[in-house]
Amino acid sequence: MKTIVLGAGIIGISTAWHLLERGHEVIVVDRQPDAALETSFANAAQISVSYCEPWANREAPLKALKWMFDKEAPLLFRPQMPFGEGWQQWRWGLQFLAQCNDAAFERNVQQIVALGAYSHAALKDLVATTGIDYNRLERGIAHFYTDQKSFDAAGHAVELMRKHGVQRRLVSREELLQIEPAFKAYGDHITGGTYTSTDESGDARVFTQELARRCAARGAQFLYGHDVLRLNKIGNAIDSVAVTPIQSSAGGKKDFILKGDAIVVACGSYSAPLLRSVGVDLPIYPGKGYSATFPLLRPEAAPQVSTIDDGRKIAMSRLGNVLRVAGTIELGGYDLSLDNAVAKARCHMLSRRIEEILPGVCDTRTPEQGGDPQYWTGLRPATPTNIPFIGRTRLGKLWVNAGHGTLGWTHGAGSGKALAELISGGQPAMNFGFLGAETVRAPRTFAAT
Repeated sequence: MKTIVLGAGIIGISTAWHLLERGHEVIVVDRQPDAALETSFANAAQISVSYCEPWANREAPLKALKWMFDKEAPLLFRPQMPFGEGWQQWRWGLQFLAQCNDAAFERNVQQIVALGAYSHAALKDLVATTGIDYNRLERGIAHFYTDQKSFDAAGHAVELMRKHGVQRRLVSREELLQIEPAFKAYGDHITGGTYTSTDESGDARVFTQELARRCAARGAQFLYGHDVLRLNKIGNAIDSVAVTPIQSSAGGKKDFILKGDAIVVACGSYSAPLLRSVGVDLPIYPGKGYSATFPLLRPEAAPQVSTIDDGRKIAMSRLGNVLRVAGTIELGGYDLSLDNAVAKARCHMLSRRIEEILPGVCDTRTPEQGGDPQYWTGLRPATPTNIPFIGRTRLGKLWVNAGHGTLGWTHGAGSGKALAELISGGQPAMNFGFLGAETVRAPRTFAAT
């Protein structure tokens, strides 16, 4: 079969790799000059199978309301006018509220954990097969708390995750500091934590770009620097994709048509408007996430264990001689700017927080102070359930692999493998509700219309 994959992030490239493994002819289209230059570029670097709770829970509505006027809030809802794309935000928000109950939370956790476990196994197999080096650290993920109430609540989360086979455990402050001594200077502020030894971290961009090169070596065709203009629909099937080069050496642009036996939409947050253009309506909305990459001034004092700071809901991961710090989600459309007041406040919060936790370890000076932190923002393709859409739409030939939110790196390898299996006529061995499946193995909340 000939398959066209739209999108060259971790999801699209993983899909391409696994299609090649199954003998497909593959064409990958992306508007950037290389793979992983958008949402997969500078994320938190965590493979967090064990830290994957949905955003929607019983406490989320009150927290979101309280945080609306805080520029540094972990989750910031920035209301848009309720028409056009603004209506999509409000509709998504209402669907999100419908998931903010205990029954939905546990149902959603089950599927997210199932996909995470499947994906982690797929990633390990992929690394063993390819030998890709991406600053991988297999030292687990720790999560520390700075107030007793939050630490007490962590015990309930541990019980729930263990129910689904996740070996997360509570640890005292003393044990957490033994696991990661880098936090000793901040130790007096820590009340306790949790730890999972089976999780890991690594650079998603490096991994994805290396995997893309291996795909090309196996015969995949890459159309970098090409925009997707439209999906061409004939009857109840997608006939082809119209694409155009963003730049042309001949001084002009020439649109052209790609035809295949299957077309995979893996364009992250941009999947939703593209799919809606042909009548496939999936609740995927962009969550603007932030990260900062800091050079290490004292590498010997920097953490080796990827860690989550519960107080600010940020994650930090060692990537060679730098520390990647990422967190906060802003629901406010497709804006990617870093120069407005909200964006600056959120970026500076990352710098300030790391200096509080790891004083003098990183060069956290802002540009105004003479530093050169690598601030970045990307759009996380979020669903109200935090469960991605993987599978076939009702339109012939059209498949989807999108909606992974903050877990694209965690779920990337398995999502690509699962979709390649489905396209090839197989059934992935996990308890997950695939889009368009005749027999859904686990309940889904939304379906394509």
